[in-house]
Amino acid sequence: MTDTHGALMDQVYRRQRLVYDATRKYYLLGRDHALRQLQPAENAHVLEIACGTGRNLDQIDMRYPERSLYGLDISSEMLISANAKLGDRAKLALGDACDFDPADLFGQATFDRIVMSYCVSMIPAWQNAIAEAVTHLAPDGELHIVDFGDQAGMPRWFDRRLRGWLARFHVKPRDDLPAALGLLPEVETHHQPLLRGYAQYARVSRIS
Repeated sequence: MTDTHGALMDQVYRRQRLVYDATRKYYLLGRDHALRQLQPAENAHVLEIACGTGRNLDQIDMRYPERSLYGLDISSEMLISANAKLGDRAKLALGDACDFDPADLFGQATFDRIVMSYCVSMIPAWQNAIAEAVTHLAPDGELHIVDFGDQAGMPRWFDRRLRGWLARFHVKPRDDLPAALGLLPEVETHHQPLLRGYAQYARVSRIS
């Protein structure tokens, strides 16, 4: 599955990565809301899973300087853009969100903050990816998730058209995210719809 999904993502983003940041800002809404909630302490270690072009890590570096930044992505094509954007400001690695060893990839076993931005809607085994992320949280660490919501406050025609359009890019909103978070052991969770349900934000806090 890893090799297959990685190859699919490389196919999707081989050309899209060149215009990704310019186009996605119009509909990947709520990302900056999630970044504002991070509030990592000084000297914190911050990992983004499915870091893509490095846009969020770049924003985190500007918002919270002097933190140690890490990025994981299954697409080698996306990492080309991320490396060009971030240089030596972050450690980047190719890997599967559902099964990775950060100590081997980054020399860092746990993280104070982990970000998953608009990726659970693209990961087939997304519940496994969230559970995997939680295992790499430091004591009192937090996982921050932002993605497409259930569109509960949007017109029905908008919901139908958005889902149809997203499916063309192998994207499926996870309406059952709150329920999945409720099954995670030894954590506290917070879930918040954004923009009339267009997006959703969640915070998962490790209980030390």
